[in-house]
This record gives sequence, C-alpha cells and structure tokens, in this order.
Amino acid sequence: MAIALADIKKLRDMTSAGMMDCKKALTEADGDFKRAVEILREKGKSTLAKRGDNETTQGAVLSRVNGGKAILVCLGCETDFVAATPDFKTLAAAIADAAIAEFPADLEALKALKTANGYTLDEDITNQAGKTGEKHVLAYYGAIEAPFVSEYVHFNGKLGAIVAFNKEVPAEIARGIAMQVASMNPVAVDEASVPAEVLESEKAIAIQKTKDEQVQKAIDAALKKAGINPAHVDSEDHIESNTAKGWLTPEQAAQAREIIATVGAEKAANLPAQMVENIARGRVAKFLKENTLEEQEYQLSDSKETVKAALAAVDKEAKVLCFKRFSLAD
Repeated sequence: MAIALADIKKLRDMTSAGMMDCKKALTEADGDFKRAVEILREKGKSTLAKRGDNETTQGAVLSRVNGGKAILVCLGCETDFVAATPDFKTLAAAIADAAIAEFPADLEALKALKTANGYTLDEDITNQAGKTGEKHVLAYYGAIEAPFVSEYVHFNGKLGAIVAFNKEVPAEIARGIAMQVASMNPVAVDEASVPAEVLESEKAIAIQKTKDEQVQKAIDAALKKAGINPAHVDSEDHIESNTAKGWLTPEQAAQAREIIATVGAEKAANLPAQMVENIARGRVAKFLKENTLEEQEYQLSDSKETVKAALAAVDKEAKVLCFKRFSLAD
C-alpha cells in the first residue's frame, strides 16, 4: 500500500526513528500506527540483543542543577560518530531534563519515566538503538540533594561530577571543587567516609607490598654478596635468557635460584611484625592523602594547599557533604 508522507512524519515524531525506517515499518504494518511502533521497537530490541556484548565507551555525560538538587547522567553508545549526532544529543538532553524534573530514586526509576511521546525513557533508548543500529545504554545516574550543590562536565562531554555542600559557597570554589572531583577521582570526601572495604583492601595491599619489598631486599643483598646481578635473575625467563646470552654461568643460575628460594623463605618467616605494620600504616596514610577529596592538593591553587584548606579560606563553616562522579573512560 502507498504510505503518505504525512503518516511517515507522524510516526517519526512519535518514535524519533528515521524517515526510511518509519516508511518501512508503516508498509509492513499496512498503515497501522500501533503495529508500526511495535515493529520499530522490536528492531531496537534486536539491535541491543545482537550487540549486547559490545562496549559502550562513547556517549554523553550531562549534569543538571535545580535549587538544592543536582543530577548526573550518562547515555552510552559504541562510537563517537553516533554520539555526535543531533538525535543522540537530543535524547541525552531529554534524559537529563527528565531526571532533574522528576528526581527519581535510582537508575531503574529513571528508565521507567514517561516522556512526552507516551513512551518510557528506556523505550526511547531502545528506539534510538534501532534507528542507529548501534547499542545504546543508560550507563549512569546519580543524584544529590543538599543546601547547596555544584556541577561540572568536562568539555569533551565524557566526564562529570556533582558536589553537595552544607551551605552556599562562592561559585568559583564550588565549581573548582566539582572540577577537582572530576579530574582527581577521589574515593571519598574524607577518611571517615572511605568505604570499609576500600580501606581494608588498601591495608592488605600495603602490608603485602611491604612484606614483598623486605623479602626482595634480603634476596638482592644475598645475590650481590654472591657476585650475581639481581637484575639478571629477577624472573625465571631472565635467568634462562641471560644464561643463554652468557651473562650468567649455569652455576650462577643454579646458585641464584637457590638464594631466591632459601633466603626469600627465611626472610618471609622472620619479618618483624611491628616494622611491617608501621611501614604499611604510612602507605595507607599516603593513599588517604592522595585519594580523599579534603586532603588532596587543590588543583586550582598555586600554594599547594589542600581542598579542605582552600574551602576554609573562603568560608570556615563550609564543608563538602558528598559527591558523585562518572567517566566513560573508567
């Protein structure tokens, strides 16, 4: 049957699908709009199913602020070509606008929000996937509410952050701290708010690294005493290749293996527990200084002051309550 141009445009307005896709869907549905919409939706689902394992490393990160509320969202896709299209940008903006207007509790609630065309955001994303033939995903949604909030999205549109404060602060420092969160990726506001599992993991890593270093020092000292270059025997592959090159004799190779095994085991069994604990504690302290927002060096300061000090310099009562961050590169 012949499909009128007006009907094709009507279906396009309803679904945001391409003109040719709308024409094909209407033709297949014999002009039935409801069936045509289902055909387009199924096409989108098919695209997502076929490309389900594909990575969505491109897309758009957007933020919105309304009073004391702020949101951060990311619509992901597979290529920068699709991310740069007007339809993709329009959909991403519509998602961000809906998020700040309705302020849903979580990602699933955001997906379920109805849009002006009567479909959910999730359905609109599926329709867009069918239109482009590329996987689309609502990759992230974060929301905060506080007496004062700030936001920052990097110029490339792939990295952003929102920050909550206990009171209003000057716009310059508020934006600067949001930029700090985006660029420096802190794990928490301060030591007290570092997740327990992160802290325990860092402690375990610090202890193991300290033990490994102490054992290696003992092995290196024993190798040097035996006249063997530690760099020539730091792995089994190196021992074999350096023996083949003539840099080690077979006897030295055997001696090195013996030293590594015996000295390493003996040192590991006799490490001073308190020394290991003290060194590991210093490593964890360094981690906290570099990875908690308040203790990080403020990137917009010439004096190398901390974020906490920079904020206190403009308002001693001001404090960062929490933040949200997302990057397509992570």
